Parts: sequence; structure tokens; C-alpha cells
Amino acid sequence: MIRKAFKMKLYSEKIEEYKQRHNPIWGELKHVLKAHGVHNYSIFLDEDTYHTFGYVEIESEKHWNEIASTETCKNWWKYMASLMETNPDNSPVSTELIELFHLD
Repeated sequence: MIRKAFKMKLYSEKIEEYKQRHNPIWGELKHVLKAHGVHNYSIFLDEDTYHTFGYVEIESEKHWNEIASTETCKNWWKYMASLMETNPDNSPVSTELIELFHLD
């Protein structure tokens, strides 16, 4: 299993809406994630900076990257774009974090 971590930036006034839109997450998006080998996906919030910290375990980088080309993912990005910093294609501005330590 591959562990990944990343951060994104929410707009401060949109945090509650972001939380509501994830609870529950779209069933079709959950299906896409699972079908592409995604496990143990969590998103945390740093309330001081409005950055989210995402943690996910994936089966392969290839399958993880394929998620972005699905219609479901593109629709999700569009749905979430008003809540966070995004790229021109509505994908979240995301910074991958480097693992420095892990304990099993």
C-alpha cells in the first residue's frame, strides 16, 4: 500500500459547507475511489490556516492518477470549486507532502 499526504486551501467562510458536502460524500464518487484502489482516505483541517491535510492509502499511482480523468471526479471538482483554491480545470490547488516518518 502506498501512503500519500497532501494539503489544499479552503476559503475561511466555506469550511462548514465543505464539511457538509463531504458528509456523506457522493455514492458515485465513493465507488470511483474504491474502484481505483483508494483506502483509508481522511481529510483534516488546520483551523489557523484553513489548509486541509489529506491522507490516503492507494494501491497504485497509476490508478490514483486515473481518477482525475473520470467524469465523476470532474463533476465533484466543479461542485467544490467555490469552496477552495482551484486550478483553471476546477481541480483543487494541491501540494503533495513528503513522508518523513512512519511507524507501523
